[in-house]
Amino acid sequence: MKAGRVDGKVALVTGASRGIGREIALTLAREGASVGVNYLADPEQTPLAHQVVDQARQLGAKALALPVDVSDAAAVRKVVTGLIDAFGRIDVVVTNAGIIHRRPLVEVTEAEWDRVIAVNLKGTFNTIQATLPHLIRQRSGKIVTVTSELALVGRAGLAAYAASKAGVIGLTKSLARELAPLGINVNAVAPGPTDTEMLRSNPAFRDENKANIPLGRWGHPRDIALTVLFLASADSDYYAGQVLSPNGGVVM
Repeated sequence: MKAGRVDGKVALVTGASRGIGREIALTLAREGASVGVNYLADPEQTPLAHQVVDQARQLGAKALALPVDVSDAAAVRKVVTGLIDAFGRIDVVVTNAGIIHRRPLVEVTEAEWDRVIAVNLKGTFNTIQATLPHLIRQRSGKIVTVTSELALVGRAGLAAYAASKAGVIGLTKSLARELAPLGINVNAVAPGPTDTEMLRSNPAFRDENKANIPLGRWGHPRDIALTVLFLASADSDYYAGQVLSPNGGVVM
């Protein structure tokens, strides 16, 4: 049987109950990784996350459900410890968890702003910081942050989201310089308009708007997952601090 591209690795994927995160978790499982499936423990996401775990196991991978709000640093450290206790190590960290609020900045409440930053940026920080001692001990690992093409160009009505995702890029580049001498690769993926629940909730999700995408279609979560797979595998060993943006040509 042909070995997968991340065969024998242990991966943590945050926000993995649906959409892009789900596809990333299943792609890594398909390619041989054991997968920690993080999700927010609410009535909607809990059953979805357990479906992802079941599907990963059907692919022959080990998988573990990890309920935690990534904005809670102490809770994140606890689930990372649980993942390592279960699988013995951690090799790949994918910080995908994210939320969005759409409204003009003048109408954004302080609570809304704080929550977006807490999940998208602080959650990325919390997850990486919790896993770093283990990666440093191994002197190896792949960290893949998930940002957005909107971090590169901005979008009216999405200031908090774009700001949080731009912060992720700054964090990624700084960590890439800090951790490269320790054998840890840190890179980012900046998805373009991808067919997920988040995009479908956007008024711009209309067939005629696909004409604004040079490749003429919405992205599929699989397009993003394959980019993450590349950055999680040995194929990307000479990549550090890069932002790969599968976006159909929206940003060039």
